[in-house]
Amino acid sequence: MTPNRSHKNPPKDLHAAANERLGRHGLSLPQAILRAFEKNGIYCFPGVSVEHQHLAHRFVLKGTESGGAVEGMGRYCGYLNKGGQPIPWLQPLDSFGGSGRHAIVIAAELVRIEMLRIERTYELLISRHALEPSNGATRPHLRSTVLFRGKAGTLSPELLAGGGQSGRDVQPTFYTVAGELQLAPSEFHKAICAITAAVSCIRCKHTHIAVRPKTATSGPADQSS
Repeated sequence: MTPNRSHKNPPKDLHAAANERLGRHGLSLPQAILRAFEKNGIYCFPGVSVEHQHLAHRFVLKGTESGGAVEGMGRYCGYLNKGGQPIPWLQPLDSFGGSGRHAIVIAAELVRIEMLRIERTYELLISRHALEPSNGATRPHLRSTVLFRGKAGTLSPELLAGGGQSGRDVQPTFYTVAGELQLAPSEFHKAICAITAAVSCIRCKHTHIAVRPKTATSGPADQSS
C-alpha cells in the first residue's frame, strides 16, 4: 500500500490557494491578538474591495490606509502602485483617538503593504491586487498575489531611534526557516521603512504611505513626509 504523503507534500494547488487567501485578506492573526489591538484602540482594515464607477463605466480597487500603535504593539497597512511608489489618496479620513482609518485610495491596481509589531518582533506582508476578467461575467475577478512574506523579523528600539524621528532609514531584518537573510524586493525599500515607523507611531493620526493629491488642499492627514 502506498503511504499517504499529503501532509508532507501538499499539492501545489493547495499552496496556491493558501497564498491567494493570504494575499486577499492580509495577515492571519489569532483572536487573542485581534482582541488586544481592539482593546488598545488600534484598528487596521487591510481588505481590498472591487468597486464600480458608474460615471466612468469601469471597475476599480479600493483600499483603506489605516492603523497605528501603542507602546508594545502596532499594526498598519497602506497602498502603493505596482512600482512601489506611494499613490495619492482619494480622501483623507479622521478617526476618534487615532490609530484608525487615515485615507481612502482608489486605483486600477494596488500593492498593499501590511506590517504587525509585537514589542520588537515584526510580521510583513506585501501583496499585489489586480482585476481580471471573470468567465464572461460583467464584474471582474480580484486577483491577489503575495510578493513578500516576512516572519518574526527583529528590530531593536535603539536602531529605530537611531533612524531619526520618522524611522524611515531602518526596517526589520527577516530570515528564512534555514536561517538565511530574506530580502524584500528593492523597489519597496522606502515603503517598508515608512511602515516600520507607522507601527511605532503612538495614536497615529496621519498617513505614512499615501500622499496628498497635487490639486487638493492640505488636511489633517497631510503629514506623510
